[in-house]
Formats: sequence, structure tokens, C-alpha cells
Amino acid sequence: MDRPTVRIPGIPRMARLVDGLRAAGTAVGTRTARLGNGFPAAGRTPATPRTARLVDGLLAAGTTVAVLAGTVRLGGRLDAAGTLPLALWLGALLLARRRRPLVVLLLGVQAVIVFRTSGLTDAGWVWPASAAYATLAADDRPGRPGLPWAVGVGLAELAFAAAWETSAGGATAREALGSLGPEALWLAVLLAAATAHRNRLRWRAELDERLLRAARERDLEAGRRIAEARLDIARELHDVVGHTLTVVGLQLRVAAEALDDSPDEARDALSTAQQVRTEALRDLRALVHVLRAPGEDRPAEPTAGIAEIAALVDRMRSTDLDVRLDTAGDLTTVPAPVSLAVHRIVQEALTNTARHAEASRAEVAIRCGDGRVEIHVTDDGRASAHPAAPAGHGIRGMDERVRALGGDFSAGPRTKGDGWLVRAAIPVPGFRP
Repeated sequence: MDRPTVRIPGIPRMARLVDGLRAAGTAVGTRTARLGNGFPAAGRTPATPRTARLVDGLLAAGTTVAVLAGTVRLGGRLDAAGTLPLALWLGALLLARRRRPLVVLLLGVQAVIVFRTSGLTDAGWVWPASAAYATLAADDRPGRPGLPWAVGVGLAELAFAAAWETSAGGATAREALGSLGPEALWLAVLLAAATAHRNRLRWRAELDERLLRAARERDLEAGRRIAEARLDIARELHDVVGHTLTVVGLQLRVAAEALDDSPDEARDALSTAQQVRTEALRDLRALVHVLRAPGEDRPAEPTAGIAEIAALVDRMRSTDLDVRLDTAGDLTTVPAPVSLAVHRIVQEALTNTARHAEASRAEVAIRCGDGRVEIHVTDDGRASAHPAAPAGHGIRGMDERVRALGGDFSAGPRTKGDGWLVRAAIPVPGFRP
């Protein structure tokens, strides 16, 4: 008798899943390496203690030189007993600016006030402590509101300076305004620049946090996709290999029984078994090739869907098992993911029937309509011989396929009579055959 052409679908699809798994795993490792130390995505590298000390030392030296040079530039006195110790004190305070910025500013302002009111120097009121003001205003640590303190200290110092100039200094209000106005403007510009720098640091920190959070979410998603790919590979391998071995076993049994009485039938059965074996071996070699050399060309993927169910039923039919197929609706319009799931469900259900149920008859019914595809596979075998759902990978795999598409699945003994019933209903939104 004529035998249908045998195609064993699924192995090349498994190969594609393996490629996706490999790519996802590589992406996870790359991102993990990049995010292992700090936040390299935004280019921020925390300053080391040695670098911080070097910066503080340079800033202290620069402040000392700036106070001396500024005093000379503004026509002030450069006394060894006045401006020089003030400059050295203001510079030395900056060595502790990271740990105690408010204390550094208060001590610096107090030193300026003491030296000015004692007549030891005629340097400015605000600008000698510019670095201390900027450090406090730019302080961005939680629970330490540096900017309000810097503004308050600056206003208090200017108010004291104005009162001192107009009382003890004998200056008029116009002269005090002319003397302190530039310093007030300098303080405003300085605090604005420090605030802008602080806001930039905050923005960078928030950006780093968002990038890190997004990278972690991508890693979680990649891990989930890896798990799904591994599950798909295991499910495809179970379905295809299990079905192939079952078909080969059936055909070999037919050949053994018909060898003496019907050599032609035995020859056809052996030919079908050989064809099944060849197809499976070819696809397995393709998968091994992908695992060893991903990305290279491989054979095109065979189709698998509702259209191939008739050939599947013919392969499963034998002298011991009569399989009947009943379909309703336009099967050709079913989307590919649903079509593949239907094919796999029928394939696994018939494989279980042939291997475990000791049945003589099986019926496959597929109905397309009302936005869903329904599959019923029944047999008249012993229900107790079927694998239980918790222990059988095949039943669990069918359930996973259907649940992934939003459908319902059940498998168990028939309510009336002997046998086993596999039922699945898969919704297809917008599908009205």
C-alpha cells in the first residue's frame, strides 16, 4: 500500500531556540561584567581616597594663593601678621571640607570677621571663603541641606559686614553698598554655580540608577527568556524523539508480522521506518551543528501544523490501532502558533495511546469556530495505563503549550466507558472561520 511522505518537524525550530538562548546568555554575561563595579554606563567612577586628598590639597593651596593675590590685586595690605595667617588658615580648613563642610565654612567666616574687625587685614568679607561656601552649597549627601546653610551664613555675614562698615568703620550707607554689593553679587553667582553643579551630580546619579535598574530588568527578562527557551527545547525534543521512536516501533512491528504473509506490506513498513529514521537523524545532526557552530547556514525548517495532521494520523495507523480523523471549519486560516500547538497535541496524544493505552481505536476531532480551536483525542484503551499528568512530561508539555496561548487543557479517563480523553481549547482572537 502507499505510504505518506514523512516529515519530522521541530528540530530546526529547536536549533533556533538554542541560538536565542545562547545570545541571551551572552547578553546577560556582558551586562553583568559591565555593571559589576559602579556605574560605567554613565561614565562615573568614584574618587579614590588618594585622589580626594590630592584635590583637597590643591584646593587648599589655591585658596591660600588666591587670598594673598586677591588682597594685593584689590589694593589691600599684605601683612605677615594679618593676611598671611588668614590665607593659611582658610586654606588649611579646606583639608576637612568633605567631612565637615558646615564647620569649615563657619570657622572660615569667623576667621575673616575676626581679622577684619581687628584691623589685621582689609581683605574682602565673602570672597576669601569662596571655596568653603561652594563646598557647602554643593553638598549632596542625604539629610545634609547644604545650600540653605550656605545662603543663611552668607546673608548673616553680609549683614554683619554692613553693620560694621556703617558703625565702627564710619562708612555711609552708599559707601557700604558700593563695597559689599560686588561681594553679594559674587556670593549669589557662586552659590548658583554650586547649586548647578549639585543638580548635575544628582541628575547623573539618577541617570546611573535608572540605567542600572533597566539593565537589571533586562537581565531578568533575559533569564526568563533563557528558561523559556530551555523549556521549549526540552518539550520539542521530547515530542519529536518520542513520536519518532513510536512510529519506528509501530512500523517495525508491522513488518515483523507481515514478513511471511505479505512481503510487500513488510517492505513498505520498513521503508517508512527508514524514512522516519533518516529524517530524525538529519534534523538531530542539524541541531548538533548549530550547537557547535551557531549562526552558520542550516537546512530550512520543515512546516508543522494542522495541515500535516492527516499524514501524522496515517503514520500512527496500524493493524492494531485504527485512528480516525474528523475536522470541521477552515483549518488553513488558523494562525501558525496555534496550528503548531494543535499538531503537537495530536502527535503527543496519539503517541501516548500507541505506547501506553493498549487501545484498538483512537479518534481525533478538530473544530474551528467561534474564535477558538478545539481538539479532542480519545481512545478505547485502559485509562490506568496512561501516564499520569504530574509524572508524564508529554502531558505536562501539552498543558504548557495550551496555557501559553491562553487556552484550557485537560487529560484523563473518559466519563463514559473505557479509554482516555485529551481535550484542548485554544482561543484565536478575531478568528471567525
